[in-house]
Amino acid sequence: MSNSFEKYQKKRLRSSYLSVIVSIALVLFLVGLLGVVVLKTKALGQHFKEQVILNVFLNDAINVDTLAQFQNLLLKKDYTKSIDFISKEDAAKLMQEEIGQDFLEFLGTNPLKDVINLHLKSDFVTAEKMIEIEKYLLKNELVHEVSYNKPLIDLLNKNINRISLWVLIFSGLLTLIAVVLINSSIRLSVYSKRFIIKTMQMVGATKGFIRRPFIWTSIKLGIFGALLAILALTGLSYYIEQQVPEIKILDNIELLGIVFGGVLLLGILITWISTFFATRRFLNLRTDELYY
Repeated sequence: MSNSFEKYQKKRLRSSYLSVIVSIALVLFLVGLLGVVVLKTKALGQHFKEQVILNVFLNDAINVDTLAQFQNLLLKKDYTKSIDFISKEDAAKLMQEEIGQDFLEFLGTNPLKDVINLHLKSDFVTAEKMIEIEKYLLKNELVHEVSYNKPLIDLLNKNINRISLWVLIFSGLLTLIAVVLINSSIRLSVYSKRFIIKTMQMVGATKGFIRRPFIWTSIKLGIFGALLAILALTGLSYYIEQQVPEIKILDNIELLGIVFGGVLLLGILITWISTFFATRRFLNLRTDELYY
């Protein structure tokens, strides 16, 4: 009879632990998924900003050496990501392909300019900094004109900032919900052992001695839950990578490392803090209060 009861208790305990691990894993999975979205939102914002092109139109009759020196000068600037040079002849060919006619036959001369397409680093794609870059380039005697889509810059920055703000707000809310849900699971787990806690206290065990095994057990549950969440996030990231290769989630190991480390740390911290306060509550209860 005693063995049967012990088996029943062990089975019930394992079931309780399993439910806590699953609850923690599900919540941390959602938090981790949102973490990937937050970090990837920043990366996507940088990607879109770096697609902005600043067109530097050059004056005519520039010799090859002077042009090469000017290109090297641009490449050394902090704001330059890359440059592309398109000669006026190549530009004419591209335009002929687009309109389907040889416009040079009508005009007799090529009115186009040699152009350097300047790709900027994302940190410099703001209205203020691009105006500064434009003024600096126009001071150079080789530069005829500088052109870029100014309304697009303002719209791009506003939308990126707006999206980032809402993603951060949603992340904060989900993290708060995660803390509450994991805390509830841990409190229920500790609640089921409240009589054991009180019995240990009555035979002279100190609060620290009673609390220690509960905290260590909860931390292990948090680690197991976090590992399950990380495994699920890895599988989902691989699936998304296969379906939408352009996102390139798995290419950014640092991003995944930050998210996975955050999930593991969050699992440990929440379970430790929740268990500490849950055990303290039951340690401070009177014996007759344990039934309510």
